[in-house]
Amino acid sequence: MLSLAASGFGLVAALAWNNVIQEFVATKIKPFLPQGSGLISLSIYATIITVLAVFITYHLTILIDKLEE
Repeated sequence: MLSLAASGFGLVAALAWNNVIQEFVATKIKPFLPQGSGLISLSIYATIITVLAVFITYHLTILIDKLEE
């Protein structure tokens, strides 16, 4: 039950960060791109999400390994 609750809160947090990153790309990066550059801004967004996911997963794996020792 604890795992299920933690997963639910993790999903809510991920959706909140998703909105933050989308807004950041829309307001801070997209104005510097040419008109009609939706694909470029979506690619930047996807890259940011991927880097964050890899970074967080890597550090969680290290934390779990330390806790299991």
